[in-house]
Amino acid sequence: MNKTPLETWIAGQVLPVGEAVLTPQLLEQYQFRKLQEVVSNVMHNSPFYRRLFAGIGERGVDDLAAFKRLPFTTPDDVREQGMRLLCTSQDEIERIVTLQTSGTTGAAKRLFFTAADLELTVDFFRHGMQTMVERGRTVIIFLPGALPDSVGDLLSRALADIGVTPVVHGPVRDYAAARAEILRHESPCLVGIPTQILALARGTGSEVIPHGWVSSVLLSTDYVPAAIKAELERLWGCHVLGHYGLTETGLGGGVECLAGDGYHLREADLYTEIVDPDTGQPVAEGVSGEVVFTTLTRQGMPLVRYRTGDLARILPEPCPCGTVLKRLERVQGRIAATLTMQQGMSLSMSMLDEALFPMAGVLNFTAEVTRTEDQDQLHLCLQVCEGEEERVARKVVSILFHAEQIAPLFLQRVLTVGSITFSVEGWLTTGVGKRRIKDNRF
Repeated sequence: MNKTPLETWIAGQVLPVGEAVLTPQLLEQYQFRKLQEVVSNVMHNSPFYRRLFAGIGERGVDDLAAFKRLPFTTPDDVREQGMRLLCTSQDEIERIVTLQTSGTTGAAKRLFFTAADLELTVDFFRHGMQTMVERGRTVIIFLPGALPDSVGDLLSRALADIGVTPVVHGPVRDYAAARAEILRHESPCLVGIPTQILALARGTGSEVIPHGWVSSVLLSTDYVPAAIKAELERLWGCHVLGHYGLTETGLGGGVECLAGDGYHLREADLYTEIVDPDTGQPVAEGVSGEVVFTTLTRQGMPLVRYRTGDLARILPEPCPCGTVLKRLERVQGRIAATLTMQQGMSLSMSMLDEALFPMAGVLNFTAEVTRTEDQDQLHLCLQVCEGEEERVARKVVSILFHAEQIAPLFLQRVLTVGSITFSVEGWLTTGVGKRRIKDNRF
């Protein structure tokens, strides 16, 4: 198995003169130097951080323990402080991304990027994509790409630089047209949103794509259920890998290698911590918690100890590919999107994903929990293959009562099954809003 190409790329950014081999120690030394630089930069140039870090004085942070005592930056800070986080003049800003959280009526988050910031993302895509595609091949991008510097546009530029032909199709709105695009290119690599790529492989008309036609798939923008990854590998017989990134990370954060077991992070550009979501304290190695990152090379809007709200862990075992880079386990979902149930139990979208997506014919679903007379009820609306409604309706309750993570909720009467309905139309998404359970209990 080939080592992730990210290691060579990161080594070129990290290694001091005279060193030829990247080691964890050299990477840690580089990251701490960059952390000190970032803290100094934001204290001098960002009004927000100058006030937030006022108590640490001119010396900044002397060691990693001092750094980990710094206050967190939160999504609300980005939403409410906006321009006060900038460390450059507005004239140097090349792109502004506005994110309105689903269901939120307040101010949107605005993220600012210089041309250099965007080029770092292009460089990450340039090297990360070499895991799954070679010079002379074609990548079909089922992500937003019409606007300059959108994620699809940045990826397209990166692919062209390494001799790969990019085809920016955009999010899937017409499945027949998307499949026709796939068939126009021999052995294409596909990049897209998990549920949309599943619908291309499993939905009505999917049989036109022969087994083995697609060479590889990269799933991005939303969390990647293991059930969707396994089904795509079974149907198409190709490597299916995941990408993790937020707009806050500069769109690119980490990508799996061919081992397909955890995201290798762009460690020259990001410093990642895992903390207890309740206390904010670091967790032990290998323990799940909230992903927190600091941007090490961002110019326009550096973020220090930014709380993502994502639940994951750093895998303690070395990767089978042999790299010294860390691996972030596949993200389990958003902490805030996990519903607290009675008897100390919980329910999350990832639990439903792993229960329902293995069921033949299921393409997507939405979930809602309501409360009637102190009893919580789960309501599902499913998008399924044409003609599969009756069969899926007969099976779905049985699946819920037997799925390992979900069954205890029903067996102990913490949750009951409410309505099960079907949608003829799919749900168009650009991947900005994550799939989550709608909580209508309160």
